[in-house]
Amino acid sequence: MAKGLQGFSWIMLLLFCAIQELGSWAMHTAVEGPGLGEPGDPALLASGRVKRGWVWNQFFVVEEYTGTEPLYVGKIHSDSDEGDGSIKYTISGEGAGTIFLIDEITGDIHATERLDREQKTFYTLRAQARDRQTDQLLEPESEFIIKVQDINDSEPRFLEGPYIGSVAELSPVGTSVMQVMASDADDPTYGSSARVVYSVLEGEQHFTVDSKTGVIRTAVADLDRETQDRYEVVIRATDMAGQLGGLSGSTTVTIVVTDVNDNPPRFPQKMYQFSIVETAPVGTAIGRVKAEDSDVGENTDMTYRVKDEEGVEMFKVTTDSNTQEAVITVQKPLDYESKKVHTVVVEALNKFVDPRFVDLGTFRDQTIVRVSVLDVDEPPEFRPPSNLMEVQEDAHVGSVVGVVTALDPDTANHPVRYAIDRSTDTERIFDIDAKTGAIVTGKVLDRETAGWHNITVLAMEADNHSQVSRASLRIRILDVNDNPPELATPYEAAVCEDAKPGQLIQTISVVDRDEPQSGHRFYFTLAPEATNNHHFSLLDIQDNTAAVHTQRVGFNRQEQDVYLLPILVVDSGPPALSSTGTLTIRVCGCDSSGAIQSCNSTAYVVSATLSPGALIALLVCVLILVVLVLLILTLKRHHKSHLTSEDDEDMRDNVIKYNDEGGGEQDTEAYDMSALRSLYDFSEIKAGDGGGGPGEGGPGRNPASELHALPQWVQSPDLDFSLFRDYICRKVEQADEDLSVPPYDSFQTYAFEGSDSPVPSLSSINTWSSGSEQDFSYLGGWGPRFRQLAALYAGRRGDEDSEES
Repeated sequence: MAKGLQGFSWIMLLLFCAIQELGSWAMHTAVEGPGLGEPGDPALLASGRVKRGWVWNQFFVVEEYTGTEPLYVGKIHSDSDEGDGSIKYTISGEGAGTIFLIDEITGDIHATERLDREQKTFYTLRAQARDRQTDQLLEPESEFIIKVQDINDSEPRFLEGPYIGSVAELSPVGTSVMQVMASDADDPTYGSSARVVYSVLEGEQHFTVDSKTGVIRTAVADLDRETQDRYEVVIRATDMAGQLGGLSGSTTVTIVVTDVNDNPPRFPQKMYQFSIVETAPVGTAIGRVKAEDSDVGENTDMTYRVKDEEGVEMFKVTTDSNTQEAVITVQKPLDYESKKVHTVVVEALNKFVDPRFVDLGTFRDQTIVRVSVLDVDEPPEFRPPSNLMEVQEDAHVGSVVGVVTALDPDTANHPVRYAIDRSTDTERIFDIDAKTGAIVTGKVLDRETAGWHNITVLAMEADNHSQVSRASLRIRILDVNDNPPELATPYEAAVCEDAKPGQLIQTISVVDRDEPQSGHRFYFTLAPEATNNHHFSLLDIQDNTAAVHTQRVGFNRQEQDVYLLPILVVDSGPPALSSTGTLTIRVCGCDSSGAIQSCNSTAYVVSATLSPGALIALLVCVLILVVLVLLILTLKRHHKSHLTSEDDEDMRDNVIKYNDEGGGEQDTEAYDMSALRSLYDFSEIKAGDGGGGPGEGGPGRNPASELHALPQWVQSPDLDFSLFRDYICRKVEQADEDLSVPPYDSFQTYAFEGSDSPVPSLSSINTWSSGSEQDFSYLGGWGPRFRQLAALYAGRRGDEDSEES
């Protein structure tokens, strides 16, 4: 059927083109076409002939021609052509000679290839008319266009696919989902080949499409995501405006149904059961429950709460934000003996409720949670938990202070045994009866030593001592009047010699270690032994103080410079206790204004009694001074030993040079051995023991002869110091080998007086006298220290003997 229609369309197009061609020929036969050449062109003008031009119309060729013969396109013709074949027609440009061929004589143009308008819509060519004999242009070259006539050979295509859209569930009918668009490669300006209409091939039960715009809309109002969350809809696009014979293309559109909160939460069970031990601490999680919701995303967010009053008091429900579960935790301590089962009503409701769907029903649900409390073996409990007891400090040993009571909270009600934690009563001041819990005194009490005692009482099951409870107990020691009052301090007072009667010289106060509940009340009076006292009087001021006044006119230090006044102090009891204190009164000299000037030394001695605190402070000061002195002495000794050790380590040799006789023994200078070695290079003599250079003798050279050959001291740069180097090296080697040599070697050289001194040299080494009869052989017996000296003088002596002989 489609092929028949396609053939029919070809026939219609060919007839249309033929009619157009005939009309153009008729029109151009009567009217001359305008010349397109430039005026005055000699090649185009004949003698006396009017300029003529091309005669043709625009050419058309139908695309997709499938015939076996070349397709006739049209004819170019010049009005100067007389039909005798003298004019040759040629074409050039796009497709000339390949796609389009021309008959040189008639000017007929044919298409030799199948053309496709979707690839190229027109071709631009140029036509020429030449004289066949001379090949000269008879007409100016002119362009013409061959348009490719469109046929409906391209189907619509959806170029932007795949298409994915979305629509909320329960959307009303006609809700826009998305738009699709197809494109047709055919010519939209010619016929209906590019006019596209849309239709639904699959999914028309739920969606529709606008035939002109391609907008997809919902066709029903009951789209339910929970039933089906996506649809595959096939949309078809047909050209030729949907008429018979049009081409079509299709695409698949995926439509996702998005969720709305149209489903309430529902518990999958109407009752849950959990169990927990009664000793579980507050905050322990009992279990989790979860309400199911068919929605997704934030529409499933839950909020849980406890509905009944009993559950609110005992339990707490929180929401796990990750799993949307209700976590039930203990909010108050559980007790198996009080209640074994708790029933809790838990309600779940959506956090975000869409008001559009409230009429669908309530968006909440409830369930019952039964919590069974498990019994555990608990330690005894103290009842009532009183933690304060009192006892008189004069209570006898074994007196009952109080009784503690503890009971086993378990159903078995095991017997309880008591004990005292001795780490809180290391002195064992109290004891407890293991069965009755009676606390008794174990030692004599003294409130002044310890007024409070904090002990820990243990209660445990008789057959299971691991079940232990502890209770802190505070025992207050009640005061009894067992300490007499005493003067606050060892009072001392001074009275002027010219004092008048009734003059206040001292105010007395007392202290009492007891603490009666009604407060202190003290009474003052002179002791019985002071009843004959006529010098001073005592006045009780009634505020726990007393005042001492003078009772006579004037005192005389020469007669008596110190008075001792005994004062009796009595407390209010019961029983009333008393003590006697002494007030020391010194007689002093005063100025006219009453200021004390001086007192007798004896009085100072009498009043020099120091308190224990002052004595301790004085002893501490003395001890600190002794420690400082010892520390200073130790530091000095350490410093001295340090200096000594540094001196011992100093192994420098001292070389003392006498440069002239003028200064004598006082004119000496000590040189550091390092300075001497830096001045005279001794490195060349380290190889041998003999020390001298070549020609100066070997190791057996006589030192006496070397000393004998010392030259006169002359300040000359050519001086030879090999003798000194040799001697010093020998001394160093002897000191290294002989352990008895002390660490300090002193080498003194006696140089010469100088060249102009009239005084002979003092050096015994440089003495040329041969008349000495002194025998130095005894030097050999003086030990290693004089070995070198003995060798020098013995050698000298031997030389003289040989010369004399």
